[in-house]
Amino acid sequence: MNIVTLLPFIVLIGAMFLMTRSAKRKQQAASQMRNDMQPGTGVRTIGGMYATVKEVNEETVLLDAGPGVELLFAKNSIGAVLTDDEYNRVVHGIEHDLKSDESLVPDDASSITETDEPSDDASAASDDKPIDLGKKDAADEPADEPADETEAAEVKAEEEPKKTDGESDAK
Repeated sequence: MNIVTLLPFIVLIGAMFLMTRSAKRKQQAASQMRNDMQPGTGVRTIGGMYATVKEVNEETVLLDAGPGVELLFAKNSIGAVLTDDEYNRVVHGIEHDLKSDESLVPDDASSITETDEPSDDASAASDDKPIDLGKKDAADEPADEPADETEAAEVKAEEEPKKTDGESDAK
């Protein structure tokens, strides 16, 4: 056999090997993450539920989902082990990484629209000027006059209402 005929098969086998190797690496990382879970750690299940790990067994995990709610899950159903900051941000809405010197977004727009300079003239402060959107009124546009009689007949025919519901020109 010629090497040219075997080359597509070799490339295909090499691509399959690289894909399975990367998938196996991701699977090992996920397994390591699940094995490193400790009680008190925040987790997210593959179904999207956030809970705290209460107990870790060989194949199962006991999760505390709220006051008096304990759920038993398989280890494979844990989608992510979260850091304490991320878990508190998602579940409790607590932001730990905010800096005190940063300006915060106000709850209302009054602080954004207020000006520092007081104005005596109320009309100078308001922006009630008409905005030109590029549209023109029909009265402002000059009417195009038809150049010859055939164009005038076509324009007149377009202006006449069309007859419907059995009306016809035949009498």
